[in-house]
Amino acid sequence: MKLRNRNTIKATLALAGTLAALGVQAQTPRLTVAMYGGNWGDAFRSCVAEPFTKATGIAVTPELGTSTTTLAKLQQQKNAPSVDVAWMDGGISELAYQAGVVDNLDAAALPNLKNMLPQAVYRNGATTYAVSSGYYSLGLTYSTKAVKTVPTSWKDLWNPAYAGAVTVPSPANSAGVPFVVFLAQVWGVNPASLEPVYAKLAALDTALFFDSSGAASNAFQSGEAVIGAHFNVGAWDLIDKGVPLGFVVPKEGAWATDARLHLVKGSRNKAAAEQFINSALTPAAATCLATKLYLGPAVAGVTLPAEVSRKLPWGASGSVNSLKLFDWSAINARRAEITAAWNRQVANKR
Repeated sequence: MKLRNRNTIKATLALAGTLAALGVQAQTPRLTVAMYGGNWGDAFRSCVAEPFTKATGIAVTPELGTSTTTLAKLQQQKNAPSVDVAWMDGGISELAYQAGVVDNLDAAALPNLKNMLPQAVYRNGATTYAVSSGYYSLGLTYSTKAVKTVPTSWKDLWNPAYAGAVTVPSPANSAGVPFVVFLAQVWGVNPASLEPVYAKLAALDTALFFDSSGAASNAFQSGEAVIGAHFNVGAWDLIDKGVPLGFVVPKEGAWATDARLHLVKGSRNKAAAEQFINSALTPAAATCLATKLYLGPAVAGVTLPAEVSRKLPWGASGSVNSLKLFDWSAINARRAEITAAWNRQVANKR
């Protein structure tokens, strides 16, 4: 009888321990973080998500997609979001703020905000709606086998020697709309009237207009494209892997933007989400992202090896002040107009 009681007590204690452990697991939040795919996602996981999980025990589930896909998802889930934190590009970031799907970044909850470059913290009035994870540029990428003379100008894309093997971004890519405006500067066109730019793009004999960085990388890797616009991140990733490519900043300059972190409004794990964002705003995270992606650090005072520095969007001797950063409010105000004109005058004429 006593033995049976002792066994009963042991079983009860074991059950209580199991239930307690399950209760702790149930209380531990699991963050869902929207991020890009490919080498971008790999870097965000290894530089930010995995160190965060190791330090806090909070698991991170990646939600892969482009910035525009993430914004559409946040709008669809506005009343009950499943995403807690979102990486989105400049331009899309402003649209997310206007759509009311991102929350204020509270400096009290994110003490590492003080580490950031002044231009890397995005505010509208009293609301801080985004913070940069680093800058990247859109330059000229070319096959060192097929292109014998190093290109120096964006106008080289129209060289008949490259007919059928050129790639540039479409409006579906976050760089597509600002690239149209940037080409107005290249060709000396009044940006108020972009018709000559659309005519130039319609006449450009392309292999593809790419919707994602991955699509551009695939086109260069397969040889489908031998010259075109590509991000320094994607181009150097291929070069590092041995793909025979070169990357240059043309004489007209390189358009640039950044990848930004956002706290999703209505997150059920707000405190953990703030912890995650704060953990990304450190010299260690910025150094890791610069080393893996060649993102120009948005954290002040980061020192990098020369081999990494030369591959940053501003080159070995530049800085964020060297980049051509557009006024996204002006770009976004024309986004629908430019996309419609592109579809009508460029895409439909191919």
